[in-house]
Amino acid sequence: MGFLSALSPNYLCLVALRFLVGVGVGGSHVFTSWFLEFVPAKNRGTCMIVLSLFWTLGTILEASLAWVVLPVLNWRWLLAFTAIPCFLLLPFFGLTPESPRYLCVQNRMSDATDVLERMASANQSALPPGVLTYHRETKVDHDTLASESECLLPVRAKDCTVDDAKSSEYDSLAALRTLLSHNLLRSTLLLWLVFFANSFAYYGIVLLTSQLSDANKSCASGVIFGLHQKDTNIYKDTFITSLAGLLLSAVLVDWFGRKASMWSMMFACCAFLGPLVFHENELLTTILLFGARACAMGSFTILCLYAPEVYPSYVRSTGAGIATAIGRVGGVVCPIVAVAMLRSCNQMGALVVFEVVLCLAAVACMFFPVETKGRGMD
Repeated sequence: MGFLSALSPNYLCLVALRFLVGVGVGGSHVFTSWFLEFVPAKNRGTCMIVLSLFWTLGTILEASLAWVVLPVLNWRWLLAFTAIPCFLLLPFFGLTPESPRYLCVQNRMSDATDVLERMASANQSALPPGVLTYHRETKVDHDTLASESECLLPVRAKDCTVDDAKSSEYDSLAALRTLLSHNLLRSTLLLWLVFFANSFAYYGIVLLTSQLSDANKSCASGVIFGLHQKDTNIYKDTFITSLAGLLLSAVLVDWFGRKASMWSMMFACCAFLGPLVFHENELLTTILLFGARACAMGSFTILCLYAPEVYPSYVRSTGAGIATAIGRVGGVVCPIVAVAMLRSCNQMGALVVFEVVLCLAAVACMFFPVETKGRGMD
């Protein structure tokens, strides 16, 4: 769909094809859930930060590609070049092992065992003795800290029975009912709130970086504010602030834990944005926005790690996907509300909106019912 977008004969066709591109990109949360199901509990935080680094590098690569291609060629060539990495990625999906946890949920025990044997061979180790089994508990116990090998590989053969009814495939409606069940309702609703607020704030700060100084000049001179961006600075700022946010989250995520890292960085983001309620000089504005973006990026990275960790295997991707979708709504609403206020010369009102949203998200993080640091995945 991305490549076909470059051949769009008219605007409506382009919009339709980009919508389908968005459908494909919208499934990227599945990769995060899949990836985390292979990583040992003690390494999950660090591995997720490393994974997020490549997302940042991809963002910079795309920005750099636009910087080079658009002045020389046009947007059609940019869309065509952008689609090439997706084509290069396709052959690797055939080599990628399925998650053993997912296979267990589907009652495909022999396939799951094969994957685990391949993993053991690759790591030059042996599987624990026993026969693979899977029991989906009717109650999700967030306080259980059993090791992952104990959950999946019992030693006694008599324990190795499978409840076919409980391991049958869940449809989407049943998964949604599970997410809103008594045991998961609190985690689900808080995740939805934090994803919405964090996405709202993050994309809002990105827009502030490119528009705040221009808004100040336009409002001071009485000229109608128009969209203006300094491309070179945007590419550079995106890279530096994203890298700073990843380094910050890498230090905190396995030290302070997920919850404390998220709410502390959100409150820090509020602190950086606070002085911008009043008009500041350009240097101070840049420094404050740099700090705010780094904190917002760091908390968003940890949030994307926390969401798959908090759900059990049979609703992990569905739960993380719905939360991510609600976060996208926050990104859509942000320019309609906060940035529109900024363009109307109401800088104080726009910044107050960001402050309130971030404070609500930080408080919500404190009320998450479980800390997933070092905890085995259900």
